[in-house]
Amino acid sequence: MTKREVESWVADIAGHLRPTAVRWCDGSESEAEEITTRLLTHDDCEPLDERRFPRSFIYRSHPSDVARTENLTFICSNKSEDAGPTNNWMSPDEATRSVWPLFQNAMAGRRLYVVPYLMGPQGSKYSRVGVQLTDSPYVVLNLRKMTRMGNVALDELERTKRFVRGIHSLGDLSPDRRFIMHFPESRTIWSIGSGYGGNALLSKECHALRIASVEARDEGWLAEHMMIIGLTSPRGERHYIAAAFPSAGGKTNLAMMVPKLPGWHVETVGDDICWMHIGDDGRLWAINPEAGFFGVAPGTSTKTNPNAMAALTHDVIFTNVAMRSDRTPWWEGLEPINDNDTVWDWCGRRWTPASSEKAAHPNARFTVAAKQCPSVGAGFDDPRGVPISAILFGGRRARLAPLVYEARDWAHGVYMGATLVSETTAAATGTTGLPRNDPMAMLPFCGYNMADYFGHWLSMGKRLVAPPKIFHVNWFRADEEDGALLWPGFGENVRVLKWVVDRIAGRAPARVTPIGNVPADSGFDASGLNLDADKLAALFSVDPQSWLAELEQNQTFLRSFGERMPAALTREHDRLRSRLCAAIS
Repeated sequence: MTKREVESWVADIAGHLRPTAVRWCDGSESEAEEITTRLLTHDDCEPLDERRFPRSFIYRSHPSDVARTENLTFICSNKSEDAGPTNNWMSPDEATRSVWPLFQNAMAGRRLYVVPYLMGPQGSKYSRVGVQLTDSPYVVLNLRKMTRMGNVALDELERTKRFVRGIHSLGDLSPDRRFIMHFPESRTIWSIGSGYGGNALLSKECHALRIASVEARDEGWLAEHMMIIGLTSPRGERHYIAAAFPSAGGKTNLAMMVPKLPGWHVETVGDDICWMHIGDDGRLWAINPEAGFFGVAPGTSTKTNPNAMAALTHDVIFTNVAMRSDRTPWWEGLEPINDNDTVWDWCGRRWTPASSEKAAHPNARFTVAAKQCPSVGAGFDDPRGVPISAILFGGRRARLAPLVYEARDWAHGVYMGATLVSETTAAATGTTGLPRNDPMAMLPFCGYNMADYFGHWLSMGKRLVAPPKIFHVNWFRADEEDGALLWPGFGENVRVLKWVVDRIAGRAPARVTPIGNVPADSGFDASGLNLDADKLAALFSVDPQSWLAELEQNQTFLRSFGERMPAALTREHDRLRSRLCAAIS
């Protein structure tokens, strides 16, 4: 595939979209300045104080367009069974009849931007190219931070000869004409009617997860909703860990953690997406395909994530946050608002602390280049990737799940990920706080039948010389009496990771439970935390009766996949039931 062939595709699509002009993006600074100037003429975009937040601005999306619209997201595989029961399916023919007409003349009066982008480090054999067509300057500027954009991608295209095609238009922003369509066989994405990042930045969930997960299945690797960190101990040992959490579940805070234990160091490789391949040495190697962070702003502060705050001082796009009278951004979790201060909320309305609504939308975001984060290290740009020693699955659970437990082996770990349950957050439309099955934190992002996805995970384990150990973590377990969180979290989470790497090295003792191995009293470093013995015991408690009830709910979920469910996971399910019943009796 050459640039000339891409030009032919762009011309064909432009004939349907009918823009007033076509602009090929090269990724240069002058281009970014020009597009920013154009965007700042819109009523929904305001510059911030140039002295305190240079080259930064606030963007306000339409109130109906503030999160992923999972109910309007479709997998358009040739066969419905290849999409599976967890995805919305529409045939390619039906999509062409009912959705493609919405794109006709959709860019009339607007400029079409052609955005070539590279996912992954330059020169890596694991990197991939995409080209997104969009009429949103906001999307272009986000892609510039989130990917390696412009000529670098076209240069890579000459080598790889293939790319993922993405077509996006704001349309009229009507929820009734909003669709996000994925065509796994042709590696194509359509998005219309939304300007929100999760629906409009096609490099992210659409390409890097839904389409890439299909490519990974076909080519023998894994495309996962995981952060990547390097953890160096006082001994000088370094381990790289990949961790899957549902959106707004703490991935970014963990990825940029400042450890509370002396002598420990965290290197940020990625905060959201991870592509893992089997290296020549038989180990699992990972790259972060993204170049920036699209993080949740509310709750981010110098207490929870000082590295993120250090990155958010210049060249930042803030989406749906509030703005103070001094033209600085604000959201819940930062220092309290002074009663005399004037604040405009995420819709641009006057706001006071007495207001019944939040000043910033709960899913307000920041977009920033990863290299502005102090904890980003050399692994971020390493074309070889980094070797993964452990994989964590984490859910938001006020009850049931202990702080950390270890899978018995790879197959049990895959079952652990396949039955991950977490409480919903504001990252997607719908009710928040409801427990739902979210396998590997990939429920909204897997581009094919998840039963086959589980089977692919199992097959990957058989090919690995030394499979990473698999763990489950839960930072959100609460006291059953007052509902307060039992674990302090944030920088103290290094204590959990310390136990993880000590288990990898065979140093830390564990207590065997029906669900897996939890830390033995002598194997977990709780020194200086002032946690009383009862709370510490509650953090690692396993109630077989409650887990048995959870097991029945998981069985309903697993059975929804029918005969495509791998027999190995059914066996793991039955073995867990036997262990729980034995513990109860």
